[in-house]
Amino acid sequence: MSVAGGREADRTAALIRHLTARGLTVVVAESLTGGLLAAELIRPAGASAVVRGGVVAYATAVKGAVLGVDTALLAEHGAVHPLVAEQMAAGVRRVLSVDGRDADIGISTTGVAGPEPQDGKQPGTVFLGLSMAGGTRSLGLTLTGDRDAIRRDTVTAAIDYLIGITGAVTSDS
Repeated sequence: MSVAGGREADRTAALIRHLTARGLTVVVAESLTGGLLAAELIRPAGASAVVRGGVVAYATAVKGAVLGVDTALLAEHGAVHPLVAEQMAAGVRRVLSVDGRDADIGISTTGVAGPEPQDGKQPGTVFLGLSMAGGTRSLGLTLTGDRDAIRRDTVTAAIDYLIGITGAVTSDS
């Protein structure tokens, strides 16, 4: 099943409606998903009211140079780390601020899609970062499957994370 099909599509549309009703903006910083999460968020009609944009920071150096991830953290732990995910999410809120106002929600994806390990982490090791005015946190995932499945499942998990954190009500919640 594609990310935009079935259950995920209904949940994403419900999330966008919920964020619109609350007047919240969202921005995305992506590594292993390479733009898939932003594409899913902008797929439903009306997404332009809440989705400001995203940064694909696939290269580790871009995470530091553009998103402000601590270069010492990257040097010590690599890009696949919960604090990296948190700093990516916080950084993208700042980078994509408009008229001096940070986005309300920043979400990030970093991890190993495979097929080879990266920085000593196995394929399927993924971290989502979430940053809002109340703080920043991360969620670790251990996913299975091939490269495409890991990337797709990361997007699904990120949509679910946003639904859970914002209290969006979906048809199958």
